[in-house]
Amino acid sequence: MLAGLVENELSLRLHGKDAQVMSAPVMNLPLEIAGRRFQSRLMAGTGKFASNELMRDTLASCGSEIVTVALRRADLTGGDDPQADILKFIDPEKYLILPNTSGAMDAEEAVRLARLAEAAGLPKWVKLEIHPDPTYLLPDPIETLKAAEVLVKEGFTVLPYINADPVLAKRLQEVGTAAVMPLGAPIGSNKGVITRDQIRIIIDQAIVPVVVDAGLGAPSHAAEAMELGADAVLINTAMAIPSDPVRMGEAFKLAVEAGRAAYEMGLPEANEHASATSPLTGFLE
Repeated sequence: MLAGLVENELSLRLHGKDAQVMSAPVMNLPLEIAGRRFQSRLMAGTGKFASNELMRDTLASCGSEIVTVALRRADLTGGDDPQADILKFIDPEKYLILPNTSGAMDAEEAVRLARLAEAAGLPKWVKLEIHPDPTYLLPDPIETLKAAEVLVKEGFTVLPYINADPVLAKRLQEVGTAAVMPLGAPIGSNKGVITRDQIRIIIDQAIVPVVVDAGLGAPSHAAEAMELGADAVLINTAMAIPSDPVRMGEAFKLAVEAGRAAYEMGLPEANEHASATSPLTGFLE
């Protein structure tokens, strides 16, 4: 008898209005940076792929609309060899190409690279990266702030890669950067969001989008960052090195969408004690 009642109740839920709600797609709010809107909250890096063709296919599978390219890897001379130029595999009609200054040792070099990218016709956007330490690749906070001040004054849309430092994040926003990009863990470490407490503070104080960048090694890490309230994540190594980067790109796409939807809907608070999810009180009355 009880089994029949439960089955009937489930049938009503699955075939009534609840079924329509459950099957309706969740439309996440768009990401907005510097007045420009993006449906995807997954930014993609382009390093470490086995081939440019594989990178191109993974960009398509992950749904990213912002693709960052290291200026040291891009052929800005307009050469004829397509394999030598990663930019020939990134459609500027589909993606915002975000030049990055990876490899710059100080503010002066980073500013020079950004100016070269603009002169070559790339968008006047820049992911500002300055990490002189070759072992840990941690960003230099002092040089990053100096470069950001110069580039913002020159009209660049600046997205600085930084340590998860709430004070620095606030200073960069005051300078006029379009976003801040704190690391979840060191570049390529795949350790996940080990800086979650600092990132929570950065998000709480933010007046611009917060993009968790570096160290996210699994789709679950990306979902966690989004659930914390990050506006976006940037993924490179974790999509580039698996046996099937295209499928991994799809996995990260779904994880980012799920994490953002959970944040927008509101996650339940953790409880110290158990709370029955299916109380039968009144069910048989």
